[in-house]
Amino acid sequence: MSEFIEYLNEVFEFFGPVAARKMFGGYGIYRDGLMFGLVQDDTLYLKADAENAPHFEKLGLGKFEYLKAGKVMSIAYYQAPAEVMEDREQAAVWARRSFEAALRAHRAKKNNR
Repeated sequence: MSEFIEYLNEVFEFFGPVAARKMFGGYGIYRDGLMFGLVQDDTLYLKADAENAPHFEKLGLGKFEYLKAGKVMSIAYYQAPAEVMEDREQAAVWARRSFEAALRAHRAKKNNR
């Protein structure tokens, strides 16, 4: 596991314990079994939905993008603001928003079964 991934336990200290799992050349960042973040190339992205995406957009933060069959695809994760890595209180605020987005997505998925 990279030093960056290990450092996330300190970053999210005020949010609570997090776990990282390898996925698609990066890592999924989880709390209580729900993925609320991902890391690709030592860059942290946090889950977003209609409710918390404006916080990311206001700061001009981009979505996570990847290539699939020659097309640029994006998913509902935005690059975390730099302050997340430097300020544990801000990290907890941003993580909580993204975790709540993950909870909403999980509930919606569960209700559509």
